Amino acid sequence: MTAKSRLTVNSVHISTALVGMLLVAACGLAQAGTILGSKHDFTGLNEKAGVVAMSRVAFADYGSPCVYCHLPPEKEGADTEEFGGIPGWNRYQPATGAYELYDSRTLDNKVRTPSPISLLCLSCHDGTMSVDMTVFQPDGWDSAADASLHVRLNGGNDLMNCGKCHNGYAAHSIEIKHIGSDLQNDHPISMTYAGLTARDPDYWPPDNADGFENGVKLYDNRVECATCHNVHNPDVNLLLRTGAERLCETCHIK
Repeated sequence: MTAKSRLTVNSVHISTALVGMLLVAACGLAQAGTILGSKHDFTGLNEKAGVVAMSRVAFADYGSPCVYCHLPPEKEGADTEEFGGIPGWNRYQPATGAYELYDSRTLDNKVRTPSPISLLCLSCHDGTMSVDMTVFQPDGWDSAADASLHVRLNGGNDLMNCGKCHNGYAAHSIEIKHIGSDLQNDHPISMTYAGLTARDPDYWPPDNADGFENGVKLYDNRVECATCHNVHNPDVNLLLRTGAERLCETCHIK
């Protein structure tokens, strides 16, 4: 088999998989252990919630649950940073200077700016940019027909915020999902994991290069939002990578 034919076969497999994902999303069905049909699947929110007020009004439905974070297949290899995007991701980079990160006198590794993979999460959850603010849209998307409000994951009482309706009265409150840019009372992120060497007696060493056997992950030896939360698995509460009762003890000895 030539390189060209292998590429064609692989493309067919990818296309088939994408079609399957879209069919699941379009039907509003949750697929166990995946983003499909979950709250992070913006192609399935209407059917899942039983309403028709969100997609194409509150945000743009691009027809694929992946492109709100990942590059569309036809844009694979594109440099999103060139267009103001988060390096390697299909989201625009938020204003990094606006974040107030956790700090303490005992924190050895001081961080000024979150790493790209945590900026990806924050680009929605800090409430400053719309949930559909992607660098690239899939081929076939008609921007001229886009009449969406492009609302933000923000609890504020404003037409451009989810909180206008999701206030706990008209609909469930969005506040718990709106982290904001003040992260001083949140777990520190983007710092090098203190347990990489045996010199710090307060942290367990990782089980392997990727992190721990229970699923808690490290990214380039750093602790990120995705260290504890797995956006691709909505089956567990708060998207945790392991049970809440054992999560902290994965890293912390005391």
